[in-house]
Amino acid sequence: MAGLIDLLNSDLGKNLINNASSQLGENKVKTTSAISTAIPLILGALKNNTSTQKGAEGVLGALSNKHDGSILDNLTDVLGNKDILADGAGILGHIFNGKQQNVAKVVSTKSGIDMSSAMSLLKMLAPVIMGYLGKQSRQKNIEDANGVDNLLGNLLGSGAQKEQSLVTQILDADGDGSVIDDIIGMAAGGKKKAGLGGLLGGLFGK
Repeated sequence: MAGLIDLLNSDLGKNLINNASSQLGENKVKTTSAISTAIPLILGALKNNTSTQKGAEGVLGALSNKHDGSILDNLTDVLGNKDILADGAGILGHIFNGKQQNVAKVVSTKSGIDMSSAMSLLKMLAPVIMGYLGKQSRQKNIEDANGVDNLLGNLLGSGAQKEQSLVTQILDADGDGSVIDDIIGMAAGGKKKAGLGGLLGGLFGK
């Protein structure tokens, strides 16, 4: 988890916020809030996927064959790239089982950015996170499914099960607003403050 927080607190993390804010046409405060909400949800969804052998092998294959971390080298050029956004859309569709609109709603309501911006941000973040995981997997010589699952568990820390539960509830929500409101409360902190979402909130001054 320290590695991800270090990343977000580095010049690279600041560039991510600045470039995403510029691409979306949203102010940095809202963009920062949106990123701090979205990242734990994406990681939690990936952790859900790696909880099965087949899912973990699929994630490992994607990291080994496509996501080598090079995307982190020049965020200015890649965040608005149509191919990157298309890749992000594919990742989101897979890890959120086609229910990424529910996730975007949580990010939008929590941060104050509109739904279109929230969805675009999720598409930007997914390849960046996969790139970060790919770089970490190479540095740590991760070559099996258990290694990938452990990597995600370490990033999420003690909040791993809570973040996974939050993702499940978001994906199961029917969109009528009643459940989403409760979920947004969790994403904002609340009882899940110990999770990565709470830590990122603290990192960004929330």
